Amino acid sequence: MNTTVTEDLSLFYLISSASVFVQLVMLLLLLASLLSWWYIFRKLFVLRDAIRQSDEFEDYFWRGVDLNTLYQRATTSRYTAGSMERIFISGFGEFSKHPPGTDVDMIMESTRRAMQATYQREMDRLETHLSFLATVGSVSPYVGLLGTVWGIMNSFRSLSNISQATIAHVAPGIAEALIATAMGLFAAIPAVIAYNRFVSDTEKLATRFESFMEELSNILQRRASH
Repeated sequence: MNTTVTEDLSLFYLISSASVFVQLVMLLLLLASLLSWWYIFRKLFVLRDAIRQSDEFEDYFWRGVDLNTLYQRATTSRYTAGSMERIFISGFGEFSKHPPGTDVDMIMESTRRAMQATYQREMDRLETHLSFLATVGSVSPYVGLLGTVWGIMNSFRSLSNISQATIAHVAPGIAEALIATAMGLFAAIPAVIAYNRFVSDTEKLATRFESFMEELSNILQRRASH
C-alpha cells in the first residue's frame, strides 16, 4: 500500500499526469529558470571584470602618468579596455581634437558630451538582461500560482462524478498543482537575489564612473586654461 502511494505521488508521475495546461506552465517556468541562471552567470563574470578593470585603470591613472601617454596606451588596447578606460578614451580624444586657442567652455562641453555618451553605452551594456531577471523574479510566482489554481480546480471538478470522495482522490491532483507553485518560487528566488546584487554593483560602478568623469573634467579644464 505504501509503495503504491509513493509511486503514485512521485515527482515524475505527478508531472507526467498533470493536465496539459499545468505542464505548459511548468515548462515555461523551467525555461525561465534556466535562462535566468544563464544570465546570472554571465552577469557575474561581466561585473567582476568591470570592477577589476576599473580598479586597475584607476590605480594606473592616479599614479600621475602623462595623459597623452595614457591615451596612447589605452587606444592600443581599445578592444580589451574596461568601461572607465573607454570613458577616458572618448573624453581625452574629444579634448585633443580642439586646437589651441579654442574657447575653454566649448572644449569642456564637447568633452563632457563625449564622456557622457560613452558612459551611457557602458551602463546600458552592464545593465543588459537585468530587466529579464526582474521580470522572472516578479512574475514567476504568479505564473506558478496560476498553474496551481488550474490544477486544484481540475481536481475538484473530477470529484463531481464520484459519490464518496476521499483524500486519496484529490491528493494527486493537488500535489501536481503545488509543484507549479514550487517551480515558480524556484525560478523567482534566485532571480530576485541576483537582480538586487547586480543592481547594487552597477550603481556602485555608475557612481565611480561619474566621479571619474568629474575629476577628469577638472583636470582637462585646468589643462585647457593654461
